Amino acid sequence: MPAPAPRGPVSEALLGALRAGGPDDALLAPVTGALAQAGLEGPEAVEAVLSEDVQLALLVMYELHYRGVDGVDDAWEWHPGLLALRARVERPFEASLRARVPQPACEATDAAGVAERLFALAAQDDGPSLSRYVAKKADAEQARELLALKSVYQLKEADPHTWAIPRLSGAPKAALVEIQADEYGGGQAGRMHAELFARAMRGVGLEDCYGRYVDAVPAVSLVAVNTMSLLGLHRRLRGAIVGHLAAFEMTSSIPSRLYGNGFRRLGHDEGTTWYFDEHVEADAVHEQIAGRDLAGRLAEEEPGLRDDVLWGAAVCLAVEGDVAAWVLERWQRGASALRVPLAGA
Repeated sequence: MPAPAPRGPVSEALLGALRAGGPDDALLAPVTGALAQAGLEGPEAVEAVLSEDVQLALLVMYELHYRGVDGVDDAWEWHPGLLALRARVERPFEASLRARVPQPACEATDAAGVAERLFALAAQDDGPSLSRYVAKKADAEQARELLALKSVYQLKEADPHTWAIPRLSGAPKAALVEIQADEYGGGQAGRMHAELFARAMRGVGLEDCYGRYVDAVPAVSLVAVNTMSLLGLHRRLRGAIVGHLAAFEMTSSIPSRLYGNGFRRLGHDEGTTWYFDEHVEADAVHEQIAGRDLAGRLAEEEPGLRDDVLWGAAVCLAVEGDVAAWVLERWQRGASALRVPLAGA
């Protein structure tokens, strides 16, 4: 990922340290100081951790576990000092998510009952519909903004959920592998969902470089992406990342149809809409596998993870809903949903 521009003292200190050389605790001293001043301790931490500055810093630290950051030594990935600093951000970040999303109630303990509760959570979600707006009202520039906003995750689509594969066994593991195999194109590079998204970006005149538009993406979108990494990278939260994936799949098929219709309305060809059209059919199948064979079976086989599965699903619905609300509020008053216009991103 191209090294992003800092958004405050924490991200500035972090990027400066990471690009100054190989892993060295001495380089992290300014980051430690900036975190101490960021308000991540005490009652204000839940809000402070959601700032543009802190969310960007967390994204950069997580990105070391994916494709890395330009100009940053790969050896930083597992440096104990940096992991300790990341934990100082993750604790209030997880606390903010738990404060934002209460634990859903569920009496069922069997796979079918837990799956039914997950489908009910998705059906009861009353968040604003960004896809309906795109289908009927979005103009060409808003459609381009949508892809830029989504690109921070979609160009590595499926990767955060793949962390769960080695942490599962039996039927849930097999179900997750089945879903992820489709996400990765069944072994065909040109059919990988991330590549289809890159093709859609090219179709609307955007650059498809991984991480190209990070500087344009607001904190609310970084929260949604960082949530996936938080849940995926911690084994203790494996139930939550499974629930997150289940909700993600359950709320994808119909919106994908609407997004595709919106891009067709704006005159784009099937090469550009292929990404959305692929998800109409694929996710209609995936939601059943994710809800029943993956999440439901995991909760049945490991009862102690049931509540985490349900909470992870609710978190997905909440943070994705926050992104939709942010975008729609700005578009409906004629403003950009990005931090900077695409021309200057």
